Amino acid sequence: QVDLVESGGGLVQAGGSLRLSCAASGITFGVYAMGWFRQAPGKEREFVAAISRWSGGNTDYAESVKGRFTISRDNAKNTVYLQMASLKLEDTANYYCAAKRVATTRRWDEYDYWGQGTQVTVSS
Repeated sequence: QVDLVESGGGLVQAGGSLRLSCAASGITFGVYAMGWFRQAPGKEREFVAAISRWSGGNTDYAESVKGRFTISRDNAKNTVYLQMASLKLEDTANYYCAAKRVATTRRWDEYDYWGQGTQVTVSS
């Protein structure tokens, strides 16, 4: 059974920081590219960031978070992280991690496994 479990969400003031974690089990973690997506109420799920498999040498970011968010992975811990800084009100959403064999993509429907999400709320 494959499980992706996100943690680290919460309430933070605008301008603040949070680090999300996603712990994976049931997969050979290094083989999978990992992605972060988010969904706000009434909006479609949107791509946030992705990191390539194995060493994670390739990363990709949505324009809206570029320069503020950093994705990383620790294969020894089967965990992917999303460090979020300079948070804005519009970053409020439920954040999901996802795993995809081989290559990264921005398309959420190409990911194989999903976590249940962690809520991030940015207040003014």
